[in-house]
Amino acid sequence: MCVFDLDPSADEPVVLRDAALRLRDLLAEIGLPSWVKTTGSKGFHIAVPLDGHADFEDVARFAQAVGRRLVERDPDHLTLEFHKAARGGRILVDTGRNGYSATFAAAYSVRARPGAPVSAPCTWRELERGEIGPQTFSLRTMARRVTAVGDPWSEMRRQGRSLHRALDRLRGGVERQRRS
Repeated sequence: MCVFDLDPSADEPVVLRDAALRLRDLLAEIGLPSWVKTTGSKGFHIAVPLDGHADFEDVARFAQAVGRRLVERDPDHLTLEFHKAARGGRILVDTGRNGYSATFAAAYSVRARPGAPVSAPCTWRELERGEIGPQTFSLRTMARRVTAVGDPWSEMRRQGRSLHRALDRLRGGVERQRRS
């Protein structure tokens, strides 16, 4: 799995939602399906199921290349700068969750925050409609949610794709842009 962590510097729900949708669209351009979940904190995680043939280094390099492309498309709102002081209020496209021993909040994990928010899978449609935010779901509401909608990530593992093909498409797009 390849994971992108969108970590906002400020509370701007529309900008955050647009960033997640832009990432989804970029991934679709290069042939990768993606799934979204709340973090239970400030942002969203976008997950890309892989076919298991890429190693950690390949996944980390790929995530970094996608992150760079995303930031190039919207440098006013997005950054790869890890240090908060240097972000200038922009959203960090954190690709560091893809290295060996790196972690991120697991789906359905309760976060140690007031109100016990849950890092919960959701649908792109819910995000598009502005129905969910990073802390929409909590320990108190999660059972009701799962009963109502099931697990939005239930089919994700069956959708694993080749990272190598996607990287070729990403590089091809760079070459086409240079020639234009």
